Amino acid sequence: MTRTPGIGVIGCGYWGKNLVRNFAELHSLKAVCDVDVAAAQSLGEKFGVPATKSVEELLAMPEIDAVAIAAPAAQHYEIAKKAVLAGKDAFVEKPLALQVKEGEDLVELARKHNRILMVGHLLQYHPAILELRRLIQQGELGRINYIYSSRLNFGKLRTEENIMWSFAPHDLSAILYLLGESPISVSAEGSSYLNQEISDVTMTHLAFASGVKAHIFVSWLHPFKEQKLVIVGDAKMAVFDDTLAEGKLTVYPHQVAWLNRVPVARKANGNVVPISTDEPLRLECQHFLDSVRDHTQPRTDGENGLNVLRLLHACEDSVRNRGAQTVLNSRPAAPKPYFVHSSAIVDEPSEVGAGTKIWHFSHIMPGSKIGKNCNFGQNVHVASGVKIGDNVKIQNNVSVYTGVELGDDVFCGPSMVFTNVITPRSHVNRRNEYMPTKVGRGATFGANCTVVCGVNVGQYAFIAAGAVVTRDVPEYALMMGVPARQMGSVCRCGVRLQTNGDGGGTCSACGEQYCVEAGQLRPVPARAA
Repeated sequence: MTRTPGIGVIGCGYWGKNLVRNFAELHSLKAVCDVDVAAAQSLGEKFGVPATKSVEELLAMPEIDAVAIAAPAAQHYEIAKKAVLAGKDAFVEKPLALQVKEGEDLVELARKHNRILMVGHLLQYHPAILELRRLIQQGELGRINYIYSSRLNFGKLRTEENIMWSFAPHDLSAILYLLGESPISVSAEGSSYLNQEISDVTMTHLAFASGVKAHIFVSWLHPFKEQKLVIVGDAKMAVFDDTLAEGKLTVYPHQVAWLNRVPVARKANGNVVPISTDEPLRLECQHFLDSVRDHTQPRTDGENGLNVLRLLHACEDSVRNRGAQTVLNSRPAAPKPYFVHSSAIVDEPSEVGAGTKIWHFSHIMPGSKIGKNCNFGQNVHVASGVKIGDNVKIQNNVSVYTGVELGDDVFCGPSMVFTNVITPRSHVNRRNEYMPTKVGRGATFGANCTVVCGVNVGQYAFIAAGAVVTRDVPEYALMMGVPARQMGSVCRCGVRLQTNGDGGGTCSACGEQYCVEAGQLRPVPARAA
């Protein structure tokens, strides 16, 4: 699918109308539906789309490729199931369902019918959360000690779900995303003041194997609105305040000094971290459209929503048992066919082939594709969208930027450099100017060499250490100098050829012979015996 997917929004109430607005502004809204027919018709007239009288009528529309479901949580399972069985991709507002079995059914159903299933965990698309995750992954905050989140307000009061199911999924999802791990135990306490059995206030505690503790305080009986996420590391502390119009994310370089074996707090001024002002819901809706159009796994897929659903049930069990700790029976993950060192990070979704080894402090970003039996040394960075073939070896301190494509059997020496922009400036965003660099099979790059973006490197070319490649490199060419110039030719085995008068040559190591055909060096085919 190359066109913009057509979206039908089911549920036009408090939150659904925001989805309607965003999908309309993204030029993908095709229909709306709600049990409140007048509300649906009003929104349909506002945005110029039909309002159907039933979910079935909307699902039968051929222009609908996918649906966004913002109905009451108790209806999520049935509506999403109908959508998948009708051949539609589905975006389901949190929670995915009310029962774990229902969530498991939806995940399995989407897998069986090859449909996209995405859950509306909005904070995972918030620019502040994305920046916090980057700060954590790059070690800016140091070792994380604890996370505290508060989501407090006066209203909106609900009777079909308690405060934990209404407010806490946002923070649970965000904390799991930030830490990249699931808790090993939970405990929660709740209090019901307005309706018996419906908690109005809950405090949830999560413990992680890494030693991090997380605490989530939610209430709809609070005198003022507060939405804060605090992360305390041993190097710096960060505060995300979503109620602020500006300066939502601040990092405090507070330190604890030990004087005479006594801890002393040393405060420092906070530094506001600039973040994008894009609306998180707009980013989330666009991510869903991209996933539907390209048929790629969304960041908050059904399995992600199912993990949060299981946690919510564990927390609810703890509330019923007056705060008793629940040890989670984490299911062992299926062994991966590749190796990743504990200090390395492989972001999802990314593709890594069997037998590949990724060593210390390397970072593979989402959307990258790595082949089989590759070997990445220490501190290798692979950016989003990069494609790497089989049996590629990348030595220490190499960054493979967006736009680079490496064929099979490529060798990248220590600290060699790829670029993707010709005229970089720190204050100028040139992401739309990235230029591709394609490298053919078996090419070798020596230590500290540089490849300027926009060039193609032919198969089995050999770039000498320290060379700077500024133009296309022929196949089997030996390139040396600054700027690099062809200084001869090399065999597939890497040994320099002894050339003859017509440009061909013979390898002194393996004996393979080469000739020139149509201006290109080619191995002479072996003659049949």
